[in-house]
Amino acid sequence: MADEALFLLLHSEMVSGLHRAAEQGEDGRGVTRLENVGFRVGQGLVERFTKDTARFKDELDVMKFVCKDFWTAVFRKQVDNLRTNHQGIYVLQDNKFRLLTQMSVGKQYLEHAPKYLAFTCGLIRGALSNLGIKSIVTAEVSAMPACKFQVMIQKL
Repeated sequence: MADEALFLLLHSEMVSGLHRAAEQGEDGRGVTRLENVGFRVGQGLVERFTKDTARFKDELDVMKFVCKDFWTAVFRKQVDNLRTNHQGIYVLQDNKFRLLTQMSVGKQYLEHAPKYLAFTCGLIRGALSNLGIKSIVTAEVSAMPACKFQVMIQKL
């Protein structure tokens, strides 16, 4: 329980600190920096989590691993829904996303949600990258604290 509180506080401070630095420097790269930090963390975590795991058969197995095991290790719950069009696009839906539950449920904070999701987009992209899948990850919030992460697999 204490480690979850520390993670939430660390994430909140990273978001505010990087955005404050970006505003002062006027380069507007706070979201990019957060995603890059998440990318590196995702690479490291998935390397640690898969050291004793058998190889995955295909990208669907990788996505199932990310939605179940990886998500549970990071956010203490599985993704609520995984959808695919079987052409390289996956949608991960979390109806009670931990990094947004601290914010108000009202619509006034919807415009701030993307900066709180950038780290997680990088986290997913980094995990997939280390598993041999190049991807583009975007996030969407229509009602707090639910969010959807869209993963577009890039074919090499």
